[in-house]
Amino acid sequence: MSTSILEMGKNAKQAAKDLAKVNTELKNNVLHQLEKSLLDNAEYILQQNQKDLDNAKKNNLSKAFVDRLTLTSARIESMAQGVRQIADFADPIGKIEKGFKHPKGMTISQVRVPLGVIAMIFESRPNVTIDAGALALKSGNAIILRGGSDALHTNIALKNIFQEVCDKHGLSKNIVQLVEDITRERVTELVTLDKYIDVIIPRGGKSLKKAIQQQATIPMIETGAGICHTYIDEFADLDKAIKIVINAKTQRPGVCNALETLLVHQNIAERLLPKLEIELAKYNVELRADNESLKYLENAILAVPEDWDIEYLDLVLSIKTVANINEAIEHINTHGSMHSECIVTENYTNTEIFLNEVDAAAVYANASTRFTDGSEFGFGGEIGISTQKLHARGPMGINELTTLKYIIRGNGQVRV
Repeated sequence: MSTSILEMGKNAKQAAKDLAKVNTELKNNVLHQLEKSLLDNAEYILQQNQKDLDNAKKNNLSKAFVDRLTLTSARIESMAQGVRQIADFADPIGKIEKGFKHPKGMTISQVRVPLGVIAMIFESRPNVTIDAGALALKSGNAIILRGGSDALHTNIALKNIFQEVCDKHGLSKNIVQLVEDITRERVTELVTLDKYIDVIIPRGGKSLKKAIQQQATIPMIETGAGICHTYIDEFADLDKAIKIVINAKTQRPGVCNALETLLVHQNIAERLLPKLEIELAKYNVELRADNESLKYLENAILAVPEDWDIEYLDLVLSIKTVANINEAIEHINTHGSMHSECIVTENYTNTEIFLNEVDAAAVYANASTRFTDGSEFGFGGEIGISTQKLHARGPMGINELTTLKYIIRGNGQVRV
């Protein structure tokens, strides 16, 4: 194992111990200063981000990928606003979730505590550096970040700003560390550093998560991949349906809560699909449809079986016509990634069937899946969107970065 990764683990472990002693006021002061520093250093951040964008264009990366990589003044302001929200949230550390008195006279309390040291491996979205760092600090955790090589200049700039703020307030710079060696060997070392790291959070596509699952010796919270569906029921308001589909697919196609597969009830396919195709054409969306849907589309291509399992992260949409709501639910539960799923309908019974039977972290009725996001859910930022069921599910905010321990206060009691 390289000295650098081992030292990062040791330093993070010590930083987490020290941070556990820090009061809420100081943590919030750091976060408020971080908010200000992001805005004050916006020009520096954009200059470093431009280096990454120039490299991305040289490498002919997709428009959706470049969009995920891009920072603008507005996006930096949004990052700063997210940090402010995190500072304003109640500190979960030390919160007594429940308590009771034992028959022998002891008091037993269940108390929130930090996870400890988090390792986060993510791809091309540099805002994750700030979101994850701020959430980790507020929840009392140290964090080691390993971003994608395409965002290295931007991530270094953001890490530097974060560390400078910590240092000015007397906190360890090692609360937030960044692995700047982007070779795969360093990732392997990081995910096997079980002596110092408590949990790994990978944020990216299926290939990233699969690679980490095969190598890791540390517990993992699975996040990210979003094969999201919208089902247009036979009782849908078609104008509402078109509005939702356009937003879910085109607003930011390169993010995990964007729509990837559209399911349409056979009774409304003929009325909906021609109108929808005209609107999607305005955004240059490529359509891949099953044979039944192709009857009503002029410029679509035939979908292949693999299309139902692809997270495109691009202006591509798969379309399938289904016989009823049960077929739609079966398709979603078979091909979805348990991220975000939507039904568009005016029928109460079908709404409740869909909301109760679809197995996903976020299930919508008559709203775009683009809302599955920490800031939209009122968490300030998020460290990721968990698609698993244990420990955390859905957008992961401050509470999801904590665990519980029991505090027992006695007066000499012994068990007989």
